[in-house]
Amino acid sequence: MLDRLQRLLGLQTIPGVFFTAAAIAVLFVAVAIPEDQAVAALFGAVTGWVARHLGWFYILSVSGLLIFLLVLAVSRYGNIRLGSDGSRPDYSNLTWFTMLFAAGIGTILMFWGVAEPISHFASPPFPGTEPGSEAAAREAMTLALYHFGLHTWTIFALPGLAIAYFTYRHALPMRISSLFYPLLGERVHGPWGQAVDVVAVLGTLFGVATSLGLGTLQLNSGLNFLFGTPTTGAVQVTLIAIIAGIAAVSVALGLDAGIRRLSQLNILLALLLAGLVLFLGSATLVLEGMVETAGSYLDALPWLAFWTQTWSDSDWQRRWTLFYWAWTISWAPYVGLFIARISRGRTIREFVAGVLLAPTLFTLVWFSIFGISAIQAQLQGGVDLASQVQQDPSVAVFAFLETYPLATFTSALSVVIIIIFFTTSADSASLVIDTLTRRDDQPSLVRQRVFWAAAQGLIAATLLLAGGLEALQNVITALGLPFCLLLLFMAVSLWRTLRADYRGYSVDALVQGRAYPEIEAATGAAAPTELEETHVPETVDRT
Repeated sequence: MLDRLQRLLGLQTIPGVFFTAAAIAVLFVAVAIPEDQAVAALFGAVTGWVARHLGWFYILSVSGLLIFLLVLAVSRYGNIRLGSDGSRPDYSNLTWFTMLFAAGIGTILMFWGVAEPISHFASPPFPGTEPGSEAAAREAMTLALYHFGLHTWTIFALPGLAIAYFTYRHALPMRISSLFYPLLGERVHGPWGQAVDVVAVLGTLFGVATSLGLGTLQLNSGLNFLFGTPTTGAVQVTLIAIIAGIAAVSVALGLDAGIRRLSQLNILLALLLAGLVLFLGSATLVLEGMVETAGSYLDALPWLAFWTQTWSDSDWQRRWTLFYWAWTISWAPYVGLFIARISRGRTIREFVAGVLLAPTLFTLVWFSIFGISAIQAQLQGGVDLASQVQQDPSVAVFAFLETYPLATFTSALSVVIIIIFFTTSADSASLVIDTLTRRDDQPSLVRQRVFWAAAQGLIAATLLLAGGLEALQNVITALGLPFCLLLLFMAVSLWRTLRADYRGYSVDALVQGRAYPEIEAATGAAAPTELEETHVPETVDRT
């Protein structure tokens, strides 16, 4: 039936994946628009249950995956290349580092760069810390880096590493289901594999929609500051429609190179903004604070990575850490696939070091410039940023920039940066979702990419109308759980295949039970062929 519907609509997809994901997305929008309050209450209840009973699982999973990646990097498997043994990286290190941010992390840094440190400074989560104190400032910066440092990029790095490894070294299709081929075998081409891809598509849809929603809130605040544009739901929906429309036109044109150059330009603009804040403010204080924040983060990381707020009745961790982990996890298929596309030819050690360390260092610099400067502004009494953040976090960066010279220019620059991050995120996500919902031998049709761009906009608008920031947080915290489970199984699959690869066996030999001597002895399987002993990357087309 689905095949017939696909022919009728003139699509080129994997019907089970495309139509299932599309139907769930359309059903969500159809139900949530007229029943926005009921939907908001439902996801609020689900989020509360997840936070109370499974918060520890999120914390343990993400920290465990960080340890897993570090072990891989320093182990004997670190020299294995993401491609044939003689392959080399497609991009220089500088270009590669820059492109890591093209997947949309910039939107997150723009939104929370001021809002999060100020929030923790004014309301410390740890008992005994006086709000507005030196200890509160130190803890605020440490928590901000914890939320956007190594742990965030662990969640992006694992699927990126797995996708690049299985695609470039073992010639499997560039889909999330391919990562489970060592565990499921040929069943990845059936209902089990399609279910995995559906979860990945929905995670990407809602994760990107959440970022679009946050970006819209901040964009609306910026336009209000510059032009007096009212901050209303109607304006926000209009902004989403405009941005989604621009993204749809871009994906229709297929401007991959344009997206890349635009993303690189946006990084330069972001660096310009950060440089202006640094040199127009107290550069010495920021640089001193940056060094201290790095030390505090490294000192606190071992216990903070496993902190679950066990002895507190506060819901702080649900509103912050669990939301971030779930949000990042929902983004993982999209960002992971993007990172995989630009990482062919690198060794596993190079990949892990680059994807974990370079963005974390950039995050340290960004939060130090904006967070420390914002805390200083709060202490000097020039503006009550804490009250601004409590009322509306999206306005925080503009209220902060107002305390500096060239406020109009820097605010306008911020709006431009947000718009570009906003557009490239929606654009790139549409291309990625289209990749996840079709076979490698099928063409990427314009109507399919446009559909997914429109779906992101509709979901973002629906979530904003259903309750704004709180609704975004609740939905993503609940929906991040299924893909968190997939990440763990993904790590198991990657580890099993790397062990076989190091011994010279193909992934097919692993699936067939011929990858380990103990298995061969027990089953009486034939000894490995010369091809398997020398290992040549697979070229079998499993699409």
